[in-house]
Parts: sequence; structure tokens; C-alpha cells
Amino acid sequence: MAAFKPALAFLLLLPAAWAGYAVWMEVQAPGSLLGADPGEALVLHFGEWALRVVLLALAISSIQRRTGFKQIVRSRRMVGLFAFFYTSLHLFAYVGFLAAFSLAEVFADLTERTYITVGFAAWLILLALSATSTRGWQRRLRRGWKRLHQLVYVAVALALIHFWWLTKDGYAEVVLYTAVFALLMLERLSRQAGSAASALAASSSSRNAADSASAMRSTSGSNRVSLISPK
Repeated sequence: MAAFKPALAFLLLLPAAWAGYAVWMEVQAPGSLLGADPGEALVLHFGEWALRVVLLALAISSIQRRTGFKQIVRSRRMVGLFAFFYTSLHLFAYVGFLAAFSLAEVFADLTERTYITVGFAAWLILLALSATSTRGWQRRLRRGWKRLHQLVYVAVALALIHFWWLTKDGYAEVVLYTAVFALLMLERLSRQAGSAASALAASSSSRNAADSASAMRSTSGSNRVSLISPK
């Protein structure tokens, strides 16, 4: 299964490759692949793939637990970086095609359009997670690294809110993404609850065993005293 990770990387590159091909086709024959508004189509294309890939990154642990396929866990960082890659393409396509590289317009949208503020916040979180995804940062941050990377759940929730706000009709896709995220969260919460219950049961069992051992030692000591005490 050594070829799994390169094969997955190839598949994750296909949406970007298709976008490049679509742009080339638009130059040759306007309206052929991206419709009447190619810029908006590219922004939507990259945004949808960003959400799909980050959901895949979240699902990797669940897939491994359900299937036992350990190879997929080694690809989790790569998938997370691809999620940031498509999120960045989504942002840059918006800045280039919809805001025409006008920083004043981008700033106005950030302050006046809440759905853009929410989407930008999600990108900032993914930026921080991508920048600190190396083993070196794991060693530097120690236990704080895991807490920091739990912000991915916040980033996905913000991305979904961003998508809900942008959806004007045809809610099936955003409902599907929300349902997948909800199921992944429920699976994690149920697993954590099960782990907590197991830990509590193990702790209770250990205390009972310690209490029993202490009682046995006390009884044994009393018997020894009665045997050597004068009558």
C-alpha cells in the first residue's frame, strides 16, 4: 500500500487541474465550461472543494477506526494541507475575480458582509493549523499543540455557516456537508463518552480492589495478634 498516499495526492490535485483546464478553455471559447461569470464559478468551485477536503481530513480517524486501514492516518497531514490549499485558492479567486485585487473593496466586504468575515476567520484558523502542522511545532507546543489543532472543528463550523449564508437555493449540498460534519462530531463525542466511562469503571475497579486488599491485610493482622496474645 506504499502507493496509497501518492495516489490520494493525485486525486486531490484533480479539482485544481480541472480549474486550470477550465480557465484555458474559457480563453479559447468563453462560456464553454465556467458559464456566464467564470470568476464566480471558480470561487464557488474552490470553496466547495475546500469544504469537501477538510471534511475528508476530519473523517480520516473515523475511517481508520471503522475499517482498520492504518495507512490512511499517515495521509492526514497531507489532506489537511490540501484543505488549506483549496481554501486559499477560494480566497485568492475572490480577491482576484470578485474584488478585482482592490484591498479597499476586500476590507469593506470584511467589515460589512458577515459571511465574508466568517469565511476569512475560517481561513485564518486553517492558516495557523497548517503553519504548525510539523513535528517541530508539535515538540515546541507540546500539549498545547493538540488543543490548538482542535480549532479545526471551529474552522469547519465557520465554513459551513459561510456556505449556508451564500446558498440562495438548492440546499441539498450544504445540508449534506452539515450532516456529515454532525455525524463525525457525534462519533467523536460517543467515543469520548465511552472512553470516559471505561476510565471511570477502571478507576472504580482499582479502588474496590485496593479496598479489598486493605481489608484482607487488616483481617490477617488481627488474626496474628490473637494468636500471639496471652490468654
